[in-house]
Amino acid sequence: MSADKDFTYAQVAEHSTKKDLYLVIHDKVYNTTAFVDEHPGGEEVLLDVGGQDATEAFEDVGHSDEAREILEGLLIGNLKRKEGDPKPKLSTTTSATTSTNNAAGLGIGLYAIILIGAGLAFGAYKYLQTQEGKA
Repeated sequence: MSADKDFTYAQVAEHSTKKDLYLVIHDKVYNTTAFVDEHPGGEEVLLDVGGQDATEAFEDVGHSDEAREILEGLLIGNLKRKEGDPKPKLSTTTSATTSTNNAAGLGIGLYAIILIGAGLAFGAYKYLQTQEGKA
């Protein structure tokens, strides 16, 4: 199959079994059948979103660059949305921006917690040193 092929949501939904599994991620259709047994998160994860839009589930996990390269090799076409199809829960710009902002916020917050903890530990050490000197 060509990656230029268009699929409807109904066509993708027909492929939801372990032996025939399609996923939609960012409006691109992937045939993940050959990857089900190799998926590091287990086959259940893929089967739960089989035949559906798995964009949110894919982005929530925070897949590596290697995982995204593997995904590119499974691309078989694009999703052609029709009226009445489920709306995507996550747009491509939102997901990229959100994950970047969350990672930066977590990094700064974690750094601050480590610094505060180190300061408290040093203060407790100094306090105990002065208490031992008095005894």
